[in-house]
Amino acid sequence: MKKLNWGIIGTGWIAHEMGAALQEENGEIYAVCGTSKEKAEKFAQEFGVDQAYENTEELFMDEKVDIIYIATPHNTHYELMKKAIAAGKHVLCEKSITVNSRQLEECVALAKEKGVVVSDAMTIFHMPLYKKLKKMIADGVIGEVKMVQVNFGSCKEYDVTNRFFSKELAGGALLDIGVYASSFARYFMHSKPNVVLTTANYFETGVDETSGILMKNPDGEMAVMALTMRAKQPKRGVVAGEKGFIEIYDYPRAAKATITYTEDGHTEVIEEGQTEKALQYEVQDMQDYVWNHGGEENIAMVQDVMDILTSVRSQWGMVYPFE
Repeated sequence: MKKLNWGIIGTGWIAHEMGAALQEENGEIYAVCGTSKEKAEKFAQEFGVDQAYENTEELFMDEKVDIIYIATPHNTHYELMKKAIAAGKHVLCEKSITVNSRQLEECVALAKEKGVVVSDAMTIFHMPLYKKLKKMIADGVIGEVKMVQVNFGSCKEYDVTNRFFSKELAGGALLDIGVYASSFARYFMHSKPNVVLTTANYFETGVDETSGILMKNPDGEMAVMALTMRAKQPKRGVVAGEKGFIEIYDYPRAAKATITYTEDGHTEVIEEGQTEKALQYEVQDMQDYVWNHGGEENIAMVQDVMDILTSVRSQWGMVYPFE
């Protein structure tokens, strides 16, 4: 198989995590682009990157780049993806992949036209544990799925200047942590929700601070999500069926789940994969999509999640200034 050269846009903490994952998986990183030449060169020196660019256009024009990983704020993803795809590059983009369904639909259509792969760096879709649990559910281990419950609460420091609370940067709980909860729920529901109900409290800057989201799909499966950026909650997901329920803590990068069986209450612990390799699994899947012309199921799931998030914001009447 052809060696794939990766280019990274962004030099923040998540770009550093991906840099380490790429080094571990591939042994090298080809290119990086930062907001300044100094930041790009510092990142390049730290990770032994071959090319350091200050301008994204230079990165897009580099014919040796196969895959571009985007690790910049939410509000920049759409334009960067469009330009990368137009240049014939495969794209792995950090969550939230875009800020609304229209943007993602446009990027997916362009990727199809250009014959490249677009994927979302959502750990849940790539962790070995989830792939194993999905097969177990399909085999009937917990019977028909009836309900999914999922929480995510992060107590961000009160700071109106922080990007988490900035409407201009697509801040708020929904796109930052709600995308994990929505991805978890959609992953274990057999079909896309066709009913989405929600309510929210808002931070003084106008972004969503706390919300409740209820979903139902045509199969009669329901999901309940609770999100907040101003109070700590356990990252807990539960998938409940007629014969038992699966409970997962720290679900974004989970490697362990517990099944409790309804009939007698006995439990079974399922372990698969390693939490510390979460981003390596993203790299592995992305490269597999590129080598084998795959990823259609993945991006379809990502589009469903974006439709959920877009529906929720529409009900709130929340529009970002740049939309």
